[in-house]
Amino acid sequence: MDEPATGTGRGRASGDATAGDATAGGGPVLRVALLGCGVVGSEVARQLQEQQDELAARVGARLELVGIAVRRPGRTRAAGVDPSLLTTDADELVTRADLVVEVIGGIEPARGLVLRAMEHGASVVTANKALLAEDGPRLYAAADAAGVDLYFEAAVAGAIPIVRPLRDSLVGDRVERVLGVVNGTTNFVLDQMDTTGADLGDAVQEAQSLGYAEADPTADVEGFDAAAKAAIIASLAFHTRVRAADVHREGITAVTAADVAAAREAGAVLKLLAICERTGGGDGPDGAPEGVSVRVHPAMVPREHPLAGVRGAYNAVFVEARGAGSLMFYGQGAGGAPTASAVLGDVVAVARHRVGGGRGSSESAYADLPVRPMGEAVTRYHVRLEVHDRPGVLAQVAQVFADHGASVETVRQTPLGGDAQGAAALVVATHEAPDAALAATVEALAASSAVLGVTSVLRVEGV
Repeated sequence: MDEPATGTGRGRASGDATAGDATAGGGPVLRVALLGCGVVGSEVARQLQEQQDELAARVGARLELVGIAVRRPGRTRAAGVDPSLLTTDADELVTRADLVVEVIGGIEPARGLVLRAMEHGASVVTANKALLAEDGPRLYAAADAAGVDLYFEAAVAGAIPIVRPLRDSLVGDRVERVLGVVNGTTNFVLDQMDTTGADLGDAVQEAQSLGYAEADPTADVEGFDAAAKAAIIASLAFHTRVRAADVHREGITAVTAADVAAAREAGAVLKLLAICERTGGGDGPDGAPEGVSVRVHPAMVPREHPLAGVRGAYNAVFVEARGAGSLMFYGQGAGGAPTASAVLGDVVAVARHRVGGGRGSSESAYADLPVRPMGEAVTRYHVRLEVHDRPGVLAQVAQVFADHGASVETVRQTPLGGDAQGAAALVVATHEAPDAALAATVEALAASSAVLGVTSVLRVEGV
């Protein structure tokens, strides 16, 4: 994304909606500054200008795009972007706006510009998941101090409305768990591996050729993007501050064609899931105090589960709440137009507050629940072993599970032919247990004399 350079500010504008230049009819004007003009930014700029009359009718004030901060003003832009609006002086631009839209991405200069905008009385709409997951509390505090809004629907799942339902619609309910496919790149890659038999490298290259993955796909395939989104989701759902560093993260780089085949044989599909859930609270058998578990990792999802049907580069978020029950939000999670749709939804909401007075929801972190380590997360394992095909082996394997407090749900054994005569494939599905106990079980199995090798270990979710 095209990032702006910062410069020296030269004054400020009032945040009052009626303080801007009057329209031809004498109505109020809200000045909008746009930071960044890449795929999303250019679409936001285009729609702000093309839909100006409709947006004015919805807001009650005209939204005037007063500048677009970029780093390279001479770069070729998408159609619909007015070159006269481009500036490299982002610092100055944010001081003369009533509403600032930040679609630069990354931590700096985005953070400094957002804080400066708030200090000068501007409300902020951002799509910056990394910044929110890293420094959300500071941004909330700055918005509160300035009496302005901070909205970020586009930061989590593109066009899918999930931030507002968690922050507002479900605020009277108790959210117990959120499962999400929140990264379109990895979902496309795993879907290709499942449907076409492609290996990981080929599937990533296909995603790059179609524009679903960056030239450097690390943030996606290593799970960083999903972890930032999981932190935001958990913070909203559980009224607790969760940072990206608190999220257990595993990407998809270790997923093999054999793993995908193992999932298929089990009637499941592999997904990179963001999993946010309440733990403890006295309801569990151990009576542990309440906390939250937030993790991102590949997992097998039964094909009958709604998330299993999320194909291609689409996203979906599955919410389980005490009163509302199960809710699913599905749609395009990336791309210029879908993300711009979420940005403009926030722009309209914030602009209405500027016109009518009042503010939207601020941070809710009253619960302050501890984030539990991954070892305490309760999950299921699907383990594939190669073992000696002889009497007593199954009993030895079962004993290893029992020794570590892991209960076996099903076992399937298949003799291996060819060069592997005298060996068998053993597929074991477990009941729920703490991840630490299951991981220790796998480690012990690998060291067992009955086991020739552990060929696949996958977590199972959505059962």
